[in-house]
Amino acid sequence: MNKKPRTNRKSAPKNNDQTPLPSKDEILEFIQTSPGKVGKREIARAFHIRGGQRIALKRILKEMAQDGLIEGSRKTLRQPGQISKVAIIEIFGRDDEGEFIGRPVKWDEAAEGPVPTVLIGAKRGKAGKMPGMGDRVLSQITKLDQEADGYAYLAQPIKVLPRDDRRMLGIYRLTERGAEIQPIDKKQLKSWHIRRDEAASDGELVAFELSQRGRGKNPDIRITERLGNPQDQGLISLIAIETHGIPHHFSEALLQELDHLPDLKADGREDIRSTPLITIDPADARDHDDAVWAAPDDDPSNEGGWVVIVAIADVSFYVRPGSLLDKEAVKRGNSVYFPDRVVPMLPEKISNDLCSLRELEDRPALAVELVFDKNGRKVKHSFKRVLMKSAAKLSYNQAQAAIDGHPDEKTQPLLEPILKPLWSAYEAVRQARDERAPLELDLPERKILMDEKGKIKDIITPDRLDAHKLIEEFMIQANVAAAETLEKKRSPLIYRVHDEPSEEKIHALNEFLETVDFKLGGSGPMRAHMFNGVLRRARGKEIEEMVTEVVLRSQAQAEYNPTNLGHFGLNLQRYAHFTSPIRRYADLIVHRALVRALALGEGGLKDDAIEELDEVAAQISTMERRAMMAERETTDRLIASFLSTREGAVFKGRISGVTRSGLFVKLDDTGADGFIPISKLGSDYFVHDEAAHALVGERSGETYHIGQRVEVRLVEVVPTAGAMRFEMISDGVAGQTRRRRDNKGDERGGSRFKRSSTGGPPKGKVRRRSSSKSGKGGKGRK
Repeated sequence: MNKKPRTNRKSAPKNNDQTPLPSKDEILEFIQTSPGKVGKREIARAFHIRGGQRIALKRILKEMAQDGLIEGSRKTLRQPGQISKVAIIEIFGRDDEGEFIGRPVKWDEAAEGPVPTVLIGAKRGKAGKMPGMGDRVLSQITKLDQEADGYAYLAQPIKVLPRDDRRMLGIYRLTERGAEIQPIDKKQLKSWHIRRDEAASDGELVAFELSQRGRGKNPDIRITERLGNPQDQGLISLIAIETHGIPHHFSEALLQELDHLPDLKADGREDIRSTPLITIDPADARDHDDAVWAAPDDDPSNEGGWVVIVAIADVSFYVRPGSLLDKEAVKRGNSVYFPDRVVPMLPEKISNDLCSLRELEDRPALAVELVFDKNGRKVKHSFKRVLMKSAAKLSYNQAQAAIDGHPDEKTQPLLEPILKPLWSAYEAVRQARDERAPLELDLPERKILMDEKGKIKDIITPDRLDAHKLIEEFMIQANVAAAETLEKKRSPLIYRVHDEPSEEKIHALNEFLETVDFKLGGSGPMRAHMFNGVLRRARGKEIEEMVTEVVLRSQAQAEYNPTNLGHFGLNLQRYAHFTSPIRRYADLIVHRALVRALALGEGGLKDDAIEELDEVAAQISTMERRAMMAERETTDRLIASFLSTREGAVFKGRISGVTRSGLFVKLDDTGADGFIPISKLGSDYFVHDEAAHALVGERSGETYHIGQRVEVRLVEVVPTAGAMRFEMISDGVAGQTRRRRDNKGDERGGSRFKRSSTGGPPKGKVRRRSSSKSGKGGKGRK
């Protein structure tokens, strides 16, 4: 490090070593002023922290992260809402003066706000390579004192990174000015001009490459593949697969490895094929990796108690550490689920055959036997490798209908011996769950139904059944048991962690709750039940959806970590993913750890894998976020395609997001999201009240707030980008004018700005005005 840390450490916490630890202020200053990457290692070196002091440093950094002062991985720490001193920037276009502009690759819009646009400096990379359009560039980041031309950051290239597996996709268009490729990314506003390609057709989805890098040159664009009609819904998931670089083909060498998998033997396995475990999954499930069974406990010391068995496909038996299957699985991190296809983590021979717990077929499994008392509290548990046979494959609706008194031919004989004991065991476990008081954010999920031709048939919000909750709770109990067993055996593992909300987010939540006369109750450490109290108070009221939305946004993001931080949302001290090794690599790691710790045979965790758990946890957390983004974008594109013939139609919905640039609205019927630019709201100046999550008319007091029920007209749809633009039909809620609010001393910290002396809004502060609520032009942006 080039910068020496300050030596004044009066507030530094003491420890048993002679060198005092740095204070939080000193660490924050060091991160802000250091020219390169800053992580725990760099901080330890700079402040001469050694040996046991590193544990204390780790505790301080965790506290700083919880306080919202820093965020990032162990290797790179940064302040939230700011780009790291060294970051990867993706170049996506040029500004009006021909300068390259880009955006940070790592940025959480939900937590940090809109992605900043970065001006790219004229410096070449260390290898003398000039960056160009579409490149990802490792850059030195400078925060500009004044936002010059709208740019808060300058990126000086250090190194142009090799092209990855992502492909650039766009729509080939013939215009009056010639040929161009229009982007499919909502955040990419400009098109690329291109020499006319006689092979491509107007409106066709194409893959392309950018070359001839260099400032002052237009990129040379070469179409590499014609993909077809972008309106073809069968292509929409392919767009996400390609643009996110999701591997969707298995190599020939890997497929050949499937011919040499170990043979299943009963030796060393407990035979539980006579136990009638069943699988309960969605009707369209493509794999079945968990089965359940329950019965009253016959132990007289546990009167009224229950024994539950959760059996999970034994993927670790087939996918051995170091194999090509294993390397590809950790690279993918998880399966990715689209409405029309699955991109599996493992080949179908494993995911849909050998490790799918098919009805009436012998399968290897790793099972946990859970014993609960009559109040649903877990008394004990044990893991074993077993040979099992599923007695039946049921859907959630099918199992629920049987319990509700409407069994079919398949569930009638299963009702008394299998289904009723499962439900009775669940009723006991639910009591303990209610006492545990996990976060009660039971949000509806939209589901897209496709027809035989790959077209959208319908968009529904499935009912949340007790059958779903039963399987979910038994899986949670199995996951907890796995974490407890591995901790008891002092075995390394990857936890599923969900940290408590940062102080910064809690402060923002409390500011919002004040606007609706609510308060986050309770004292002492933050607990999930405090949020539940707010949610219960809002239930059934007009503000219910608004409160739920803001509480959701206050939560941290769950991730994988070899260090236990607990699971705030579930209100659990320890938690690991064990129940889905077919589709999540984290679960496979936990299976291997159990096999090793309990000496259950072959396929256990290796020493070299233990040393890499930090890197693996970071990798699979990143891949999980990639999958979620790809799935969400595909859903948005499919719904936009579904609604593309209904421009001009009026829909009911609610305001789901409020920003300084406009409103996001979610439609009731389809869950579709669209944007209303602030310039199209009306003739008033609308000001962003950040604390209240609202836009407020400066003169009229007319207010649009998060959660508000509204009617909108669909103005424009861009299916390939999943973008829709709406026009507001509903009036805002009547409120106080800006002047009256100011006279009352209302200073909640929103973005309220006075007009400039010229009579217009200050530049970049108060938003634009329009003469009416309607308007055309411009793409909808989400």
